[in-house]
Amino acid sequence: MNNSCAIKTTGLSYHYSKNVQTLFGINLNVERGSIYGFLGPNGSGKTTTLSLLLGLLPHQRGDIEIFGQHLHASRINILKKIGSLIETPSLYSHLTAKENLEIYRPFYGVKRERIKEVLQIVGLEDTGKKTTKKFSLGMKQRLAIAVALLPNPELLILDEPSNGLDPGGIIELRQLVKDLNQQHGMTIVISSHILSEVEKMVSHLGIIYKGKMLFEGTLPQLHALRQKDARLLIKTSDNTAALPLLATYGPQVVGDAIAVHCSSNNDIAAIARSVMESNLDLFLLQPEENNLEQLFINLTTDAS
Repeated sequence: MNNSCAIKTTGLSYHYSKNVQTLFGINLNVERGSIYGFLGPNGSGKTTTLSLLLGLLPHQRGDIEIFGQHLHASRINILKKIGSLIETPSLYSHLTAKENLEIYRPFYGVKRERIKEVLQIVGLEDTGKKTTKKFSLGMKQRLAIAVALLPNPELLILDEPSNGLDPGGIIELRQLVKDLNQQHGMTIVISSHILSEVEKMVSHLGIIYKGKMLFEGTLPQLHALRQKDARLLIKTSDNTAALPLLATYGPQVVGDAIAVHCSSNNDIAAIARSVMESNLDLFLLQPEENNLEQLFINLTTDAS
């Protein structure tokens, strides 16, 4: 067993029915102390995977280890170390933040003082007698996370927590996730389809598509992959004449420009020389922004 992993799955597969398979051999490796972004479009298998990790769905095929223990053998002990928010948070709209937490507190067996602590952590300590129905969506989401924090978990699992949040709410959520990781030492798994936002808060990434893992690694490994797939946009006075000059770079016509694969500054210089020496005017030589969304498109296109 690997004790450096908070979560390790091997060959995790799941069928919702005989003819509908949702997961295909998922191998997750979530390191202790990391913020792990679990990325994929809606319907890709994120919630199914997280539900299996929490024992909310019957285990079918594959192995799940959490904190070095097999989930099926030590489920109760493992779940005591986990806080989770899966899909829509269950809150009582007629109650205050403190009253909502008091409803859940006995289930976790924690002291009443813990309520004040978690409200401070999520920034809701000053809501007083304001009922939850008057909360913004971002405040409701932070209160739902407060519920998950009641048992002071070592592992926090958040499923699409930024859904529906405005930009301010997303920024607050991002900072909260970072604080929980850095100041409270929690390992955090956060699933999302908002790729650019997740990249700003995570240390590790897993990308899932149609129930299959396409990528898993650190941010530097992801950035290296992005650099490998980088492209350069070129416009000349005669793009038709320029195409054969760029044949070794895999040119593709993109609107009124040409896109070529480019992995170094030396490539850029060589391309510019080739165009200029052919007596063509060079109007544009611009690296294409290869953000996480573009990488996701590249990966999913290759997997389709």
